[in-house]
Formats: sequence, structure tokens, C-alpha cells
Amino acid sequence: QARLVESGGGLVQAGGSLRLSCAAPTFNSYTIAWFRRAQGKEREFVARISWSGSSTYYADSVKGRFTISRDNAKSTVSLQMNSLKPEDTAVYYCAADYRAGTSEILYAYWGQGTQVTVSS
Repeated sequence: QARLVESGGGLVQAGGSLRLSCAAPTFNSYTIAWFRRAQGKEREFVARISWSGSSTYYADSVKGRFTISRDNAKSTVSLQMNSLKPEDTAVYYCAADYRAGTSEILYAYWGQGTQVTVSS
């Protein structure tokens, strides 16, 4: 069964950086997206990247601070997160589908999530 596996979460101070990775074997021809869910809130879109890596799209809340990239040779998608804020605290998920968009209902495949905690 195809799987997505996130890693790289942890605890960081406000203003710091973290790099999340999504191991996505067999998903090289899929759009990959990152979503997050803060405690008590609904899951929200963060960023997505096309199968070739030529197209990216970000939520306004992370634009200019987060960068999504992919290395299809390694079947890996990364999310570089800089200038982190306490409001970035959430469980981060990667998701995959042939379709592209910002709604979670478009994505058929999901990882288990990785916790990111930003302290003030």
C-alpha cells in the first residue's frame, strides 16, 4: 500500500527554523501538499507543489516564510519553515493526489503527521 511518511517535526523557539520531509515513494507523478491542524482547529492548507516541481502555491499565512520543494530522484518533498511563529504550532501532514488544490477533500493519500511546536 502506498504510504507517505513525514519527519522533521519538533520544538523550536519563535523566529527559528525547521525542515519537514515527506517520504513519498511511488508518488513522483502526484501533486504533494502540506496541511496542518492546530489543536481545536480544522485542518488547513499550507503549501503544494506540482509533480515536476515547477509550480508551487502557498497559503497567505506562510508566504515568504515557508518553501516547498521536491526531489523526485529521492521521492522526497520538503517544507523549509523559517521565521516560525507560535501560531505555526500544529500537526503537519503531507498529502498526495493527481489533482491540485487547497482543499483537503481533493487529496486521497495522507501521512500520519508530525508535530511542530513553536514556543514564544
